[in-house]
This record gives sequence, C-alpha cells and structure tokens, in this order.
Amino acid sequence: MGQDGNRNFRAVKVWDKREFKDFDDTRELGVRNLRIALRRLRKFARTGAAEELDLDSTISETARHGYLDVKLRPERRNAVKVLLFLDVGGSMDWHIELAEELFSAARAEFKHFEHFYFHNCPYERVWRENRRRHDQTIPTLELLRTYPADYRVVFVGDASMSPYEIAMPGGSVEHWNEEAGAVWMERITGRFPKSVWLNPVQQHLWSYTQSIRQIGSLMGGRMFPLTLDGLDGAMKVLAR
Repeated sequence: MGQDGNRNFRAVKVWDKREFKDFDDTRELGVRNLRIALRRLRKFARTGAAEELDLDSTISETARHGYLDVKLRPERRNAVKVLLFLDVGGSMDWHIELAEELFSAARAEFKHFEHFYFHNCPYERVWRENRRRHDQTIPTLELLRTYPADYRVVFVGDASMSPYEIAMPGGSVEHWNEEAGAVWMERITGRFPKSVWLNPVQQHLWSYTQSIRQIGSLMGGRMFPLTLDGLDGAMKVLAR
C-alpha cells in the first residue's frame, strides 16, 4: 500500500521505494523576507586568509612610514554554522513550496551550511539527495561525531505521522528501525542543544495531532510555525 491512501496523515508500513524530490535552492518567491528573518542568527567574525583591504590601517601605516603600505585583513564572514534537517515526502508534499523557500534562503545566508533529508522522523540514517536515498545514506551517528556541538540545528517538518513512528522501534513506515525515533531526536538535540523545529502546519491546529505534541515535547517546546514571525522567534532562540 502506497502513500496515496494516507488521508489522515497516518501511515502504515510500506516497502515500495517511493521517489522523493530534492528541494530547489534557487527559489526566489518569498526568499528575501525569509533571509531577513534568518539574519537574526548571523554572527560575524574575521576568519580565513587576509583578503580584504583594511582602509583605516592602510592610511595610518602609509602616513607613519611615508610610503604606501597596503594592509589587508580577513573578510568578515558569517561565523554561524547550521545543520538543516528537512522532512520530505508524504504530507510534506503539501508544503514543498514553503520548505523550498526556506532552503533557498538558508543556503544563501549561511556560509557554514549543511542539509540532510529524513522522512517523518529522523532515525539512524539521513541522506543528502532524495534520488539516491536508497543507496547513499549517512549514518546519523556519523553526523553526531563529525559536527561540533556549536552547530545550530533546524528541523523542518509537519511532524504529522503515526505516534508509533516516534515512540516505538519498528515504527518507521519505510524500514525496520531498531530504535525509536524519539531516541534519535534525543541524541541529536543532546549533541546540538541549540536546535529548533519549524512546522508549516498552522499553529492553532497543533494540539489536535498527537505526533506534533510528541515532537514539540522532545524539542523542549522549541517548535515554531514556519511563518516570518515563527522564524523570527526561532532565530532568537538559536542566537542565545
């Protein structure tokens, strides 16, 4: 049985290899406003090789030595590092446009930016390209070892699924997961304490869906609507 029969956003286990599509990072509709909201998270630092003219130092040193003494300095760059985890497929198909806009804005705004896909709930593996998600996955434990704890983590998903997908081993709709999704959520947020979840579902509907309440609890209440106001609130939390 495929995903098309999932009318109430409740999935049964399926073994067909559904094809998901990567998000488009070139979308522009609404991206400008999203980038403005994301800038709350920016933290500039002078890093890397000297490559920018330091005009004040050049003037003072030239005056002091009596000849042109050009001074360079590292360019100011956004020092914030972001891991973006994107839910894809199923009920998230309804929110592709909005998710693509956020993806495009984040990729443009942050120099240190990595993205990964998951379906419904993160488990032991994630992937970078949806067309290769069956043969080129990345162990989640590898991510936890690779990226330092100062990375900010942003999950994007509607958190609308069977509660078993979060709470139970074997709850995934696509494979047998030895450990519950909640275990992996706790590992990720434990490694990266500065983490938030952005939900495209209207906030006044959250209380009606058990899985949204579960994910919200696992996030310690750090779930925000995927709106400009919600994004603004999320960036304030991540910037602390």
